[in-house]
Amino acid sequence: MSHLLIKAKTIVTMDRDRRVIQHGGLVIRDNLIERVLTSSELEQVSVFEGSVVNASGLVMIPGFVQTHIHLCQTLFRGLADDLDLLDWLRLKIFPFEAAHSSSSAYASAMAGIADLVRSGTTTIMDMGTVHHEEDIIRAVKETGIRAFVGKAMMDINTIYTPLKETTSEALSTTRALAEKWHRAERGRIRYAVAPRFVLSCTDSLLQEAFEMTRSFPGMLFHTHAAENRREMEKVRKRCRMGNIEHFDTLHILDSNTCLAHCIWVDDREMSLMEERAVKVAHCPSANLKLGSGIAPVPRMRNHRITVSLGADGAPCNNALDMFHEMRLAALIQKPEHGPSVMDAFTVFEMATLGGAAALSLSDEVGSIEAGKKADIALLDLTGVWNPYTEQNADTVYSTIVYSGSAENVRSVMIDGIWVYSSGMHETLDEEAVKKSARHELQQLLGRMQ
Repeated sequence: MSHLLIKAKTIVTMDRDRRVIQHGGLVIRDNLIERVLTSSELEQVSVFEGSVVNASGLVMIPGFVQTHIHLCQTLFRGLADDLDLLDWLRLKIFPFEAAHSSSSAYASAMAGIADLVRSGTTTIMDMGTVHHEEDIIRAVKETGIRAFVGKAMMDINTIYTPLKETTSEALSTTRALAEKWHRAERGRIRYAVAPRFVLSCTDSLLQEAFEMTRSFPGMLFHTHAAENRREMEKVRKRCRMGNIEHFDTLHILDSNTCLAHCIWVDDREMSLMEERAVKVAHCPSANLKLGSGIAPVPRMRNHRITVSLGADGAPCNNALDMFHEMRLAALIQKPEHGPSVMDAFTVFEMATLGGAAALSLSDEVGSIEAGKKADIALLDLTGVWNPYTEQNADTVYSTIVYSGSAENVRSVMIDGIWVYSSGMHETLDEEAVKKSARHELQQLLGRMQ
């Protein structure tokens, strides 16, 4: 069992008291945080029986939690720009996903995870694709990232008919994957059933997928909702009501439901979401790039809805960087709601504790506290001029959210293991991943000709 002490310049704990500790330390035993030490407590440690890491010039934060990702789409970055959501799916994304092979799905996931880890993300919820989900999960297993995984379920597809399967196939393969992978790797890998969205799923699939979550403790229900105006027109034409209202009539809204986007929701639907304790994954970069709109996050928060952050897929972003998402999440609300809304602390909280709450992992990740998983990132903020001092601790949130970037990430630990150390990946070969991704993309494009 490993025993490790990390000394840091600053520890942004996000604990119950939201302490920012100067010149403190973190004691880790195996994959758990054993103690968080203040400077005076650290000074009393004269002999430590274990390894010591001197990060005295760095800022330690909880690893970021991204609650909506599409790893299978990483290969397609830059190949689906400047399109509306439904055209983006019809012309680009669904044909690309349908052309995936086992090796290209794996290469895409590896490339995506490399991006996520080097920018400080330690936990994700990924919506896979219809085929080759096991290859995506293999990448998750090998790289050490913490993840909710789930194959995308689609039993109708009027947008692009080749990418679908029968209802029974979608459910049976999902159950088999969940039985194999839910709570695997000491609980680091978990399963979330993932019907894609209303327009690609029958009501029966949505309901039966939701029912499946009752058979697996800790399983989540993950889908898209109310993302785009044209999408909403089609939803209303089919369902005779809004997206959230329709989900409510199907009885698939509860505290294990995490909905991506939720841009086009009104106060009545938000009241429903609040009543059912539904969680929302806000993806500001993707929403802006696809021209979908701006999610009413301040109003959701007023309804006491848990809102977290996610980068979505690489072709609608085109990054997987939580720093981008935090900055945009803060800025895009200010013109309408005023400059004080969505302050840096609030957004940082969404990127850490908010993500943990959305995934029902609040007891495990999202903050640096004794008993939680050792999921942390070390940032070098010395290259970013800032007025941060020990007497003005709150400015550390401003520096991270408004001025920080992936370039500031030096090391990342997940489940007590360094997966990224001093700017180098430890669980993957970045050059080999890039080479494989380039090769697999060319092969995939060739299959589409």
